[in-house]
Amino acid sequence: MASLSIPVEQLTAEERLELIGRLWDSLDPVTAAPMTAALAAELDRREADADANPDAGQPWAEIKQELFDKLR
Repeated sequence: MASLSIPVEQLTAEERLELIGRLWDSLDPVTAAPMTAALAAELDRREADADANPDAGQPWAEIKQELFDKLR
């Protein structure tokens, strides 16, 4: 692999986030995060639980507000 030098400390937060996004998008999902049998089973279990209990959990707006409140 070729050596790549990027002065990340000189990038703005927005530029760093863009770089992270571009790096993430460049990954092959099959090799970067392979779907194991255990992961597939866990996702199936969670989906079944969500389907069986549609009123469980909190709305995103409430969670988001709680997180913002913690930051203040």
